[in-house]
Amino acid sequence: MSRKQVTTEFAPSPAGPYSQAIVANGFLYTAGQTPHDPISGDAVGTTIEEQTLQAMNNLGAVLAAYRLDFSHVVKATVHLHHPGRDFAGFNTVYEKFVETPYPARTTVGSFLGEFLVEIDVVAVVP
Repeated sequence: MSRKQVTTEFAPSPAGPYSQAIVANGFLYTAGQTPHDPISGDAVGTTIEEQTLQAMNNLGAVLAAYRLDFSHVVKATVHLHHPGRDFAGFNTVYEKFVETPYPARTTVGSFLGEFLVEIDVVAVVP
């Protein structure tokens, strides 16, 4: 199996020993993207809508680094700090980025520290 690392300056740099994305066996797997600004590193926004928008923009940048977009996404994993409170607000923003047939998705409650959302995706490489 060959693996290819994908990197872009338009998404936050990894904060540890991981890649922004890896391409393997016809799929691109992203690391979880948070609502951090890729330039300053600061968290963007205080609401789930603002933070979801930034996380999705970061994912879009990682996908674009391999000439993909959200139409290539087949699976998303979403971590919400307050799932009961924030699920609807998250969905309002998320659905603006994906199209039918929607990607499969798992949404879980997670302790995320200072931010409200983290999202990773799997995309098909044509």
